[in-house]
Amino acid sequence: MRLARRLALAAAGAALTGGAVTVGPTAALPAGAASAAVHAALASRVTPTAHVAPAGRAPAPGGIQAQGAALENAATGALLWSRGLDTRRPIASITKVMTALVVLRAGQLGRVLTVPASAVSYVRAHDGSTAGLRAGDQLTVRLLLEALLVPSGCDAAYVLASAYGPGQTAFVAKMNALAAQMKLGRTHFADAGGLPVPTEYSTYSTPGDVLAIGRAAMTDPVFRALVGQSVYRVAAGPGHHAYIWHNDNMLLTAYPGVIGIKTGSTAAAGYCLLFAAQRGQVALIGVVLDSSSVARGVSFSDTEQLLTWGFG
Repeated sequence: MRLARRLALAAAGAALTGGAVTVGPTAALPAGAASAAVHAALASRVTPTAHVAPAGRAPAPGGIQAQGAALENAATGALLWSRGLDTRRPIASITKVMTALVVLRAGQLGRVLTVPASAVSYVRAHDGSTAGLRAGDQLTVRLLLEALLVPSGCDAAYVLASAYGPGQTAFVAKMNALAAQMKLGRTHFADAGGLPVPTEYSTYSTPGDVLAIGRAAMTDPVFRALVGQSVYRVAAGPGHHAYIWHNDNMLLTAYPGVIGIKTGSTAAAGYCLLFAAQRGQVALIGVVLDSSSVARGVSFSDTEQLLTWGFG
């Protein structure tokens, strides 16, 4: 989302609170533009919650700027450290992990779908991230999942939701039904791509719930393969153009052992990252929410700090 919009939200929150209010772990998200600004400021002062550190390591990782964060041992499910574990926050394009889960559980990855012009116009109208899909192109569901997860295409999310809902409203209902089935009581979805509609806070989750979604998704071998790619190329073929999709999760190539999962950012969510990494027999999964309102690199440095501490 545009930098000016991020700065406006941050300024509104600071003016309303003076940066001196602390929020408890179960703060609810308000509705409306004015109350959204209040929430943005309130959420900026969440106190870290530390858990039992692995033997021989510092009691908590240092230098983490994310307002919400958590790190788990992916094999045992042991929570190693968290901040604001149950605090509801916007999660931006991390939403697409649940979108992919709904589609993968429905199956038919070889099904061919046509990209409607409405997918392109919808994403353009909401300033969303895009895979650059061309109206009229015919792509398999598997390729659309690539477009969803590698370049974070909100256009791909729209096409998949249209087919698997069928329709946006019905698909979002399926996302929320799956969240309820997974007992994610502090999670709600309003858009398949994680776009901030109808408001910046309509889609939200918590670090704890996001980890549950990530764990579930990473058990699917197709999903696991998709999110581990730094680039994906589609040659032109019958019914579609050529595409080159780049993953903006720079840690896939910059930090040894990282195998996914999903970046995200909106004005209200800040820069976020749901991540997984494995070194030898040690597997970790974690999330950072709102590491920065203006610099994506902070979400990466937060993640590096957490992983370095977790691997010891």
